[in-house]
Amino acid sequence: MKFQTVKYDSLFTRLDFRSKSVAMLSITVLAFLWESPIAGGLLMLSVIISCILAGVRLNYLGTIIKVMIPFYIFLILSMGFFNVEQIKLLIHKSELTSILSLPKTWWLLGGAKMSLEGTLYGLNIVFKTLTMILVIPLAIFTTDVNQMTVGMVRAKIPYKVVFIFSSTLRFVPLLLEEVQSIIESQRLRGLNFEKMGGLKKAQVYAKVAVPLILNSLSKSQKLEIVLQSKGFSGSSNRTYLHDSTLTTPDYLLMIASICLFIIAIALYFGLGIGKFAWLMY
Repeated sequence: MKFQTVKYDSLFTRLDFRSKSVAMLSITVLAFLWESPIAGGLLMLSVIISCILAGVRLNYLGTIIKVMIPFYIFLILSMGFFNVEQIKLLIHKSELTSILSLPKTWWLLGGAKMSLEGTLYGLNIVFKTLTMILVIPLAIFTTDVNQMTVGMVRAKIPYKVVFIFSSTLRFVPLLLEEVQSIIESQRLRGLNFEKMGGLKKAQVYAKVAVPLILNSLSKSQKLEIVLQSKGFSGSSNRTYLHDSTLTTPDYLLMIASICLFIIAIALYFGLGIGKFAWLMY
């Protein structure tokens, strides 16, 4: 029910949110840039290991992967079968390596061939998306919302934007609690979720959306009234209960992230390290 799922103190929890943001931005840009499944896989593995070391719960990581599996299977199959011309341009070849051919008698897809290069390209997209998804909890789950807010203000981000962001982080757990309360009330009325099929569960959750939206609108209106009564102006010139300071590990992390990013960009455009054909052809 909470965004901050880390249960113990570590180096990640002691870092300032600004240094984490620099590292998160560098990793995200590299994940988006690199086309090589080898480089993308190593980057994704590094992020997963960092999440585990930071204390992000394994069941959260497992849930993310389970939810994305159907999408990833579809992505790999579609890239393997249909992404032909782009792959030919990337590897500068006129023919791709076939690993699977469908019978010509099949309707619509008959005779289609699944290429090794297209499959590897699909895997690279899987690694990209997982890296981008998992690097977010590495920064957010290890940072208190109050320190995150002050850190964003110290980074010269407009306070109205910071307030919307922090309010969202505080509001989503309340919505999850609302959903849980509604479902528990349904159970008390005799609704047995364990014996329902997938379609029936989907219908029940769809009905939950109506009271959830109404309660959310009510909370939003109350929040607006509270802000108006306190004279909220959106100015960052105010006092803060919590503090956010950059320490030596923060500066080291930012310098290392920027240097790694610059070196990776230079190697990508200079030597082709990180491009699709790297270490494969």
